[in-house]
Amino acid sequence: MVGLRKIMVTGVWLLSGLLASMTAQAELNIAFVDVDRAVASSEGAQKLLRQLQEEFRTDEDTIKKIQTQAAELLQKMQKDSEVMSDDEKRRLQQEIESLNNDFVYQRQKLQKEVAARQNELFAGTEDKVRRAIEDLVKENDFDMILPRAAALYVGDLYDVTRKVTEKLNAMDQAQ
Repeated sequence: MVGLRKIMVTGVWLLSGLLASMTAQAELNIAFVDVDRAVASSEGAQKLLRQLQEEFRTDEDTIKKIQTQAAELLQKMQKDSEVMSDDEKRRLQQEIESLNNDFVYQRQKLQKEVAARQNELFAGTEDKVRRAIEDLVKENDFDMILPRAAALYVGDLYDVTRKVTEKLNAMDQAQ
């Protein structure tokens, strides 16, 4: 056990010495970027999201209307169930189930349409992000830009997400 500890300590010292000598020879200029946040924060993405919200507003209103109708019927059934006949209860229950099925169908349909439209609108974003990152690499002489998720902690000094967002905004304005 003591021998294993001695080997581990020696290994750690050797590794730290190796890293120190590598750092002394050539410092790496590394940065991190949260690509999703950079894209979502860009003016172009905000504009597209507003466009999507406007485009699907009527569908969302329809879904809310169905939800409200079902809630009202359920409330009526709970309130008046003691004075209702079995036929009335059954009819009301069927109506609630029908509204629930319609709600689920409309919601799934809307989600699929929104996802398809987002993919369509955000097509080409990956290329713009890649170009923005390449520009940052050239301008700041970065050796490496890694995804933010690759690290447990990244200080603000090494996080270039805001700069990527600014590059994306500049690209959108140039078009």
